[in-house]
Amino acid sequence: TDAQWAKIEPLCQGKVGDAGRTAVDNRLFIEAILWIIRTGSPWRDLPEEFGNWKSIHKRYRRWVLADRFHDIFEELNRDLDMEYVMIDGTIVKVHRHGQGAKGGL
Repeated sequence: TDAQWAKIEPLCQGKVGDAGRTAVDNRLFIEAILWIIRTGSPWRDLPEEFGNWKSIHKRYRRWVLADRFHDIFEELNRDLDMEYVMIDGTIVKVHRHGQGAKGGL
């Protein structure tokens, strides 16, 4: 959302005033990362509208190494609203050791 973007925009690399090259569109880059996460697709399947997938992947790796995403997640979690949090039992699995399988203590 625009409100979320306003919080994380100052944390993005490649802003005007940062050392090095200025990014073309940080918001489009974040949208590309979110598309990969949502779909679970490999990087090479990233739609052309986001740009060259190799360039986006290289930039993603640079941000990971710089711990940029950690800073972004911390900022977004600062005002966390837990009103609609649900845990779905279909995706929460118990490890086989906790299911009473043969071979315990």
